[in-house]
Amino acid sequence: MTYRLVGLCGALRADSTNLKLLHEAARVSGADPFDIGDTDLPLYNGDVEDAGMPEKVVRLVELIRSADAVVIASPEYNRGISGVMKNALDWISRMKMPLKGKPVAVMSAADGRAGGEVAQFMLRHCLVQHGARVLVGNAVCVADSSNQFDADGRLKSELYVKTLTALMEALRDEARLRAG
Repeated sequence: MTYRLVGLCGALRADSTNLKLLHEAARVSGADPFDIGDTDLPLYNGDVEDAGMPEKVVRLVELIRSADAVVIASPEYNRGISGVMKNALDWISRMKMPLKGKPVAVMSAADGRAGGEVAQFMLRHCLVQHGARVLVGNAVCVADSSNQFDADGRLKSELYVKTLTALMEALRDEARLRAG
């Protein structure tokens, strides 16, 4: 069984190691199709919402609703998730819980020694109110991330590939269970 996987990236840089990590997750996951949602959204503002939900937010939520599972990669900024990821979650929360019951895998890539471990903790906490089924175990925290990908964007470390593969297999299994 193939499944539809959607990735969300907490970084906007074109050469982001978290974006590379999402592409690696797709490669090892066997998902078909795999789409990356656009998290380059306007800052959440209730006045903007009252004037009408931004089309970019509507498209992102529709993409999430269409997915069998979601994988989120976020860097760690100042011992927490990025503002990009927090803002995306704030907008998503305004659209009748598209993550409710959906299997979600969380991972991170950061230049620090812990690879974004604190950001993952905070991200898991933020996802609770969304009702997502966040996977536990098989943590993928890519440390020293600027040096962990080759010129083609592939992870160099066999350990990271093994850990990422285990996480994506667990996510696929959860997606299959949910599909019945």
